[in-house]
This record gives sequence, C-alpha cells and structure tokens, in this order.
Amino acid sequence: MAENKEQDNIENKEEQVTEESQETTEDTASENTTEETKEEAAEEASEELSEVDKLSQELAEMKDKYLRLYSEFDNFRRRTSQEKLTLQKTGSEKVMNAIIPTIDDFERAIANTKSDNEEVKQVLDGVVMIKDKMLKTLEGQGLKQMEDATGKELNTDYHDAITQIPAPTEEFKDKIVDVVENGYILNDKVIRYAKVVVGQ
Repeated sequence: MAENKEQDNIENKEEQVTEESQETTEDTASENTTEETKEEAAEEASEELSEVDKLSQELAEMKDKYLRLYSEFDNFRRRTSQEKLTLQKTGSEKVMNAIIPTIDDFERAIANTKSDNEEVKQVLDGVVMIKDKMLKTLEGQGLKQMEDATGKELNTDYHDAITQIPAPTEEFKDKIVDVVENGYILNDKVIRYAKVVVGQ
C-alpha cells in the first residue's frame, strides 16, 4: 500500500511536471503567436503607410503638373491676346508707311505751287482738299501727323536731326530751324521720325 501511494505520488508529480511543461510550451507558443501577429500587423501597417505615402506623393506630383500647366496656359492666353491687340493697333503700319510718301508729294506740290493765275489756284485748292481728306481718312485708322516742331528743342523720341546749320537768330540756337519731312505716329507708336534741321 505504501508502495502504491509512492507510485501514485510519483505519477501525480509526473503529471504535474507534464502539465507544467505543456503550460510552459503553450505559453511560449502563445507568446510566439502574439509576437508573430504583432509583426504581421506592423508589416501590414507599414505597407498601408507606404501605400498612403505613395498615393500622397503621386497626388502632390499631379497637383504640381496641373498648376504648371494652368500657369503655362494662362501665360499663353495673355501673350496671345497681347499680340492680337498689338497686331490690331499696328497691323496697318506697312500700308501707312507706303502711303506717307504720297502725302509728302502732295505737301511738296502745294508748297512749290505759287501763282496768281485763277485756274492754277483752283487746281491747288483741289490738291489741298485731296490731301486733307486723305489725312482725315488715315487719322480714322489711327495715324496722326506730328505737330510742326519749328522753334522747339530737339526730342530724339520724335525727331531725327539730318543736319545742323548756323542759327538764323539767337532764339533758334540748339533748336529746330526747319522740318524737312513731317513725322507720323500710329496709335502712340512713332512709325516715321520727323526729319529736322537744328541750329548751332
């Protein structure tokens, strides 16, 4: 009987040791499983974060491209409208430059025709009328004849000094003595400088 008790005690101890080792193994296994689960969760979270980072980076790049494209288009639109405006204002510059010498011819003809003959006077009046009408028509298109600069100081923004002569009087010293050819302005742009003679 004592032997049986000892044997039962030994068996109980063995069972306890076995149970304890099983519990330890289970604890270790559960700890390992928990650590693996944590690692997997961390990996998943880092993958999600990296995907979010990628998407936010792509979004930032798309925004940047959009802003650049928008600003380029805005610049293009502004430049095009400015070019249109300039073309409208000065598009007729070539035609005006071609017509201006004809007006010069009219002015020379008027200046050189001096006669008391009534018939010649009538022809001269007709020529003056044609010249004035032509100038009015061109003024409607934005062309203006510069004011007579005789007696004024030389302004290189509007005048082109072709020669210098001794001043006829003191008041003409360093001033414009004569205008050889009138200057013309087309919509605030000088298309022909007035050719002038300056007194010394």
